[in-house]
Amino acid sequence: MMKKPPRGLSDKDMLKNYVEEQSVEAQLLTAAKKAEKRRLVEESEAPPEPLAKGGFTKELTEKLGMELLALKIELATSGVKSYGFKVERFGEKITLTVTDKKF
Repeated sequence: MMKKPPRGLSDKDMLKNYVEEQSVEAQLLTAAKKAEKRRLVEESEAPPEPLAKGGFTKELTEKLGMELLALKIELATSGVKSYGFKVERFGEKITLTVTDKKF
């Protein structure tokens, strides 16, 4: 059973130790703001893309990776186990050539 509040107190004195509970909506908004701040900090701390990948989009990188994988599978099925790649540039064309690796 709760005690009765003493008589003769002002409103300020009666509410002196009162702490309002945070509503669910306010808790969710606070959590969303914290998550957004965390995301912004993580983005700003993320290392920049290497300069060598400067012009590569995600789609282009994925397509190049798929073509290299297909080439590696073809080499494996033809029995080539030891190989390397040679990259050459001729004007606006870049050529990737498979070379034998002899140890």
